[in-house]
Amino acid sequence: MAITVDPEPVWDQPIDVPEKWIETVDENVAAKLPAGSQIKGISPYGASYWTRTAEVQTEQADGTPRSFFLKVTQNEVGKAMVSGEFESMKALHGASQELTPEPIAWGTFAQADHVHFFLCEFVDMTDDLPDVETSMKMLAELHAKSSSPNGKYGFHVPTLQGTIPQFAEWTASWEDFFTKSIKLVFENEEQSQGPDEEVQHLCEETLSKVVPRLLRPLETGGRRIEPRLIHGDIWDGNTSTDVETNLPVIYDATCIYAHNELELAPLRPVRHRMGKQYVKAYFRHFPISPPEEDQDDRNALYCLRWDMNCSTLYPGNLRYRKMCVEVMKYLVEKYSNGYEGWARAKGEEVVSR
Repeated sequence: MAITVDPEPVWDQPIDVPEKWIETVDENVAAKLPAGSQIKGISPYGASYWTRTAEVQTEQADGTPRSFFLKVTQNEVGKAMVSGEFESMKALHGASQELTPEPIAWGTFAQADHVHFFLCEFVDMTDDLPDVETSMKMLAELHAKSSSPNGKYGFHVPTLQGTIPQFAEWTASWEDFFTKSIKLVFENEEQSQGPDEEVQHLCEETLSKVVPRLLRPLETGGRRIEPRLIHGDIWDGNTSTDVETNLPVIYDATCIYAHNELELAPLRPVRHRMGKQYVKAYFRHFPISPPEEDQDDRNALYCLRWDMNCSTLYPGNLRYRKMCVEVMKYLVEKYSNGYEGWARAKGEEVVSR
């Protein structure tokens, strides 16, 4: 079994967005609030690596207090971040209103056209992890009722993993989609951390042998999967418990329609507080895709994409790359015969792609 080991902290940089952008409420933000809202204050709320976040306190037209969550970014990457998050949360909220805050708007500041924002319902959250059984039951239900609008894998707008755009073009085959997705991740990581012969070789072997071996069986031999809407970044930093309802809440989404098991990738690393117990609970509500015996290694492959993207985000810090090298060594050695060898051993027709 391939696992990822807990690294030391990797983020020690100041937030790139000046705090001044959340000291007052920009008029374009105010314009997106419900009619009759009177702004009573704004204060920093929560923590984020690449953005500023705040709570906007208001009094509604009927006199009741109501707060909103504001996220502020800068420049073109920041614009893509908040537009992708808005469309992601809109899609998720349409599938599960109990599990997600209601997204309200995204836009650009009136006072600075390089500053952009995401606005949504404010949810007062605890510091606790969500209940294992309840959260995974609700997540499985979201996946079950959120099929792709066109039967393909992808998303209708670009979405980002952190500050890095992920592959989201509509694609008919899951193997084809994932191959393009992880290939882009490999290329981004090399640009960020620099070329390395061992890493290049392992990436090539992963693409040519491991990906076909673990993903082609999902869509051949009478087996099939469907593209499902996934949050795309489920870990303890993007999930919590609603103080008022005591129900799980998920946020900061980067959606695509994907194989639903891709959602579980960030639950693999031992550095995260949400781990195996959540994966086991999930599969009590959404069956493992056949071949069932491949599930753990599929999860390792899906987590490889996630961790290589983490490596991209921290240039000069090779901790994630080293973890990924060990995972790729394990997968490449185990699946050296590739898909064709597996199919012949199983007596299945070899399907070419």
